Amino acid sequence: MARSRTVAVYAGEELGRYGFEDHPFGEDRIHAFWDEMHIRQLDYQVRIFSPAVATEDQLRLFHTPDYVEKVRIFSESGDGLLDYGDTPAYKGVFEDASVVVGTVIDAVRKIMGNETRRAFVPIAGLHHSMPDTAAGFCVFNDVGVAIKLIQQEYGLERIAYVDIDAHHGDGLFYPFESDPTVIFADIHEDGRYNFPQSGFPHEVGKGPAKGRKLNIPLLPLSADDDFLMMWDKIEGFVRQWEPQFIFMNCGADGLDGDPLAHLHYTARAHARAARGLCQIAEEFAEGRILGVGGGGYDLRNVGKAWVAVIDAFLETPMRADG
Repeated sequence: MARSRTVAVYAGEELGRYGFEDHPFGEDRIHAFWDEMHIRQLDYQVRIFSPAVATEDQLRLFHTPDYVEKVRIFSESGDGLLDYGDTPAYKGVFEDASVVVGTVIDAVRKIMGNETRRAFVPIAGLHHSMPDTAAGFCVFNDVGVAIKLIQQEYGLERIAYVDIDAHHGDGLFYPFESDPTVIFADIHEDGRYNFPQSGFPHEVGKGPAKGRKLNIPLLPLSADDDFLMMWDKIEGFVRQWEPQFIFMNCGADGLDGDPLAHLHYTARAHARAARGLCQIAEEFAEGRILGVGGGGYDLRNVGKAWVAVIDAFLETPMRADG
């Protein structure tokens, strides 16, 4: 399989529409990514796929019917807040958020159908949204829906979700806290100092999932060396469960200078994480890994971090039988 056929990236103005006016999560983040892709001449080395739209039935795999209907109503009026203050409604937000979810679902289907082995959706990874509410700029939880779909349609029993965004992925942790099929690992800024005030080391899962969740909080000002020292623990944790599919939230807000976090990574952290997860995917998951952009509110950092992931996806060797 040619290199350009094994890594796919999603592009299209429909995907870039998800964002808020005069808000940290703006519509310009996707342009920062593609500008950096062009500068690095990586846009010609990947396969480009177009966005897709989720159905309401798909949204309800993770979200409650009442919440889906609430978003629809608020989207029609364009007024109000979908949470307690961070996530405003705007006209068309229902459709735009449905594109984010549908695109991640499309990526899952293409990976499971062997059309690609590694894929990246830049505007995705809305990891704070809960089944019944928005939170932290996140309307619908794309990976949450995708995990439910994989469980129901493909019957996988070991799905890994690894999150390196500066903010804890609470919208994936708590809804799947008792689900033993979801292997969860998250390294983030300590919740005592940043939103969403969760993700502490004692949170390791409940019931049949106890021990299948790993939370690693880092103190403010932590840099690459701190991240890399803990990353080996994450790799070992994920590898022991032999995942059949890997999601990677590639949030760029851990890079030095982000206005909504206090970490001092460089893109070296993202490159190392992506390379390690690709290796685990090759070993246990037939190469199946899906990266989602997550957060990141300094545009230069968004480009650098996400492109470091793409570069690692391209450069990490693939098994010859793929």
